Amino acid sequence: MPITESATKIKRPFVPKRNVSGILLLDKPEGISSSGALVKARGIYRALKGGHTGSLDPLASGLLPICLGEAAKFSSYFLEGNKKYIATGLLGKTTTTCDREGEIVAERPIGNAFSRLNDTLQQFTGKITQVPPIYSAVKVDGKPLYKYARQGKDVEIPKREIEIYSIKLLATTEDSFTVEVYCSKGTYIRTLIADIGEALGCGAFVTMLRRTYVEGLPENNMISLEGLQNLADGRENPADFTELDKLLYPLELAVNNLPLISLPYNQAEPLTHGVRQKINLKNTVLPEKTDGPLQVRCKGIFIGVCELKDSILIPLRMMAPECLDSLRLKNEKLNLNCTN
Repeated sequence: MPITESATKIKRPFVPKRNVSGILLLDKPEGISSSGALVKARGIYRALKGGHTGSLDPLASGLLPICLGEAAKFSSYFLEGNKKYIATGLLGKTTTTCDREGEIVAERPIGNAFSRLNDTLQQFTGKITQVPPIYSAVKVDGKPLYKYARQGKDVEIPKREIEIYSIKLLATTEDSFTVEVYCSKGTYIRTLIADIGEALGCGAFVTMLRRTYVEGLPENNMISLEGLQNLADGRENPADFTELDKLLYPLELAVNNLPLISLPYNQAEPLTHGVRQKINLKNTVLPEKTDGPLQVRCKGIFIGVCELKDSILIPLRMMAPECLDSLRLKNEKLNLNCTN
């Protein structure tokens, strides 16, 4: 009787999903969506919960923070930070999507574009106004722009002010240029490259895009999906996640860029249950900026994100109450000693 392919496959032992928390700095490859990369990473970690932040287009590669477990609650706060990208623009052509995946809609001679490139790049530093590409996830009336584009509908695209802190020219070829861009949140690199092309008079679109940095996260510490899978496959015990878990960073990193407020235990503990807390402004050290999300800690332990209104701390996203278990045990022991 011939041996079938299915019969030769090694049956892997079942490993149940687990409640693991932390931030994985994934180096997303080209050709896969951010959601697809998340599914693969969650599967390797057998994580019950997970999310990603700062989506990358399938053609883009680089840093995609994967937030597992409790960290998924705070993934949206990554969007507040500045970012760095490396991008290559092809001169002389424009596309419907401002990148290589779109249809070419115009071709123009490059002319003397390269002799004016450095000066033109500097024109795009500082605060500038962008119009996001029609093929983007920006929502108008609750609907992503790309859906309007696919339906062939005209829609007024809202402008946004962003800031380009620096643009460094890294390399050129006979028809392309590569730059490193350090920018604020909300910047569309595809739009930036297209606008640079228009300023040069010949048009341009993105052929390569890579994110290399997100503010608040360690630099140069990414791992690829392939490296992650190899590490998982190299384990003797499929249920041993020791080495994989060493790659996870504390979930507080998601909010390191937010202003900090520290509270005593008696006020911090109710917040973890969603109970608002009135604070004494005279006895509490407040950060300079209090008109947005605040990271809240107790004895150095991160407990969540709140907003401050009229001296009242309002929970926005909170850790599970168990985050204060170590302090709770210390308080109980202290009270027990006092009664003896």
